Amino acid sequence: MLCTTCGTRPAASAGGQCAVCAPVSPAPPYGPTAPGRSFSGLRSPVGLGRATVALLWAVVATDVIALAAGANLRRVYPGPDGGSFYDLATANRAEAFYGVAGGLQTLAMLATVVLFIIWFHRVRLNAEVFDAGLQPMRPGWAIGAWFIPVANFWLPHRIAIGVWTASARTGTDDGRRTVSKVPLDLWWGVWVVSTLFTWVASKYYAYEQEELAPGREAVTLVMAADALDIVAAALAIVFVRKLTRMQGERASLGPAPLSSVSPAGPASV
Repeated sequence: MLCTTCGTRPAASAGGQCAVCAPVSPAPPYGPTAPGRSFSGLRSPVGLGRATVALLWAVVATDVIALAAGANLRRVYPGPDGGSFYDLATANRAEAFYGVAGGLQTLAMLATVVLFIIWFHRVRLNAEVFDAGLQPMRPGWAIGAWFIPVANFWLPHRIAIGVWTASARTGTDDGRRTVSKVPLDLWWGVWVVSTLFTWVASKYYAYEQEELAPGREAVTLVMAADALDIVAAALAIVFVRKLTRMQGERASLGPAPLSSVSPAGPASV
């Protein structure tokens, strides 16, 4: 049963309200905290956040290199009319450059995925300290949710919303602050589209190679996927920086006493 006031946390009182919304005895503003509300389990996400952002920039850089390599390859590949004035040696060099660029992309992406998930798990653990009642899934899912086929297109987003909401409660007047979750939703939407588009483009390019007839259309499709990946990486940088900063601001206030939290429910984010 959810709280009858905020509708997000489990009910914990006879009146059907959660521990935050249930009436408590008045206390001086920012007085002694309620039992059990401690920030002792917090760990700073700043270092991981900075490293993740650095690797995301590496993803952007390798995507730019891949775009340049793709443009060069597209120039030497035959068009729809089959015409091309470049010799085989030139085409081989262009394909070799394209292969190196693809390898750099793979290395940067793998390193970024590993570090991003570690950072994501860290901020999820911090959110458990800020407000465990707002978290829809256990902390371990911040790692496992990414590896479930199909479900990984929405489960991590669901977890991120809980982390974002808990981290946004940083106001000094009543313990809350409204923070738009546009950076989160925008990054997630573009990432999903980019992932699916990249899968389609890579499958088409692989098919063309198997047919021994790769053309400009296949290369152009992969280049479009690279451009979309740049946008997704840039939005991920904004998301990581924003959430890391929010958690730092929230932690700097310390655990707010239950009496200073407004019964109006969780912040709208």
